[in-house]
Amino acid sequence: YEDFISILSPKEISLDSRVREIVNTNMVRPNSHTFDDAQAQIFTLMQRDSYPRFLNSAVYRNLLYSNGHIEEV
Repeated sequence: YEDFISILSPKEISLDSRVREIVNTNMVRPNSHTFDDAQAQIFTLMQRDSYPRFLNSAVYRNLLYSNGHIEEV
């Protein structure tokens, strides 16, 4: 929580205010579901943005090429 979710944390992740408030409320009595909403939001962000950009990146394409999965581009 201190590293990734709290405001001004050193490695703050991108959460909207609604989800951040849910996590803050959950921290009063933490349990195994305390971060579920945050996890779901991060997975959605990755699915819509980070992962597609990675799949189109030169790094990934070079990896596929080096392993014989695609022809050189």
